[in-house]
Amino acid sequence: MRSFDELVAEGNAVPLPGWDFSWFEGRATEERPPWGYASLIASKLAAVESALDLQTGGGEVTASTAVLPPLMAATESWPPNAAVAQRNLPDAFVVQAPDNGPLPFHDELFDLVISRHPVVTPWQEVARVLKPGGTYFSQQIGAGTNSGLTDFMMGPQPVGDERSTSRARSEAEAAGLEVLRLEPAELKVAFFDVGAVVHFLRKVLWTVPGFTVEAYRDRLLDMHEHIQEHGEFVCTSTRFLIEARKP
Repeated sequence: MRSFDELVAEGNAVPLPGWDFSWFEGRATEERPPWGYASLIASKLAAVESALDLQTGGGEVTASTAVLPPLMAATESWPPNAAVAQRNLPDAFVVQAPDNGPLPFHDELFDLVISRHPVVTPWQEVARVLKPGGTYFSQQIGAGTNSGLTDFMMGPQPVGDERSTSRARSEAEAAGLEVLRLEPAELKVAFFDVGAVVHFLRKVLWTVPGFTVEAYRDRLLDMHEHIQEHGEFVCTSTRFLIEARKP
């Protein structure tokens, strides 16, 4: 059995670019939402002439689809991820752009805008670049996701409404979009070693803002002991699917 120090060092050394989570295999699991986002966007991308993938990360989800539209664009704000996306999406127009806009595209250019786990949704910009009758389709991180992990590391923290379904609906409608579908889900997350916790907190920065191994070493040791005793650390993530149409 690897020691606490060995596991922490391993989790702290894993490269961060891209949104490929295969490193976690056998070390952490997250229940999948019931709707199957990747298969849904694959069918949608195959049915349109133009699409935009906002905050694509490394482009992994879009790259997994069999058919892309003739005009496929993607944005990413973090330069290392943008470089990965350019490799994964050689037939797409990948640009570096801020998460909250503005988007470097003409008005009414896209039939479809997609986004998996956006940091923020620039609703006004989404509405601007969609063609009339076009749709926005997104799987988003919901309010309080992994709050159990946040509270373990930081103590009890308030849960705001920034990522609530009601907030998403109101902001979409304020941008002039009609919400067609809004479906939430609660999902089990389990970590099987403290190295996986370290890598996750380095990669998903908003879970514990400002996380470093040095600053949270004592809590990581408590986490290690908890996992040794119980076999896992369990928390809950929240997701929601939203589909909105431009009239």
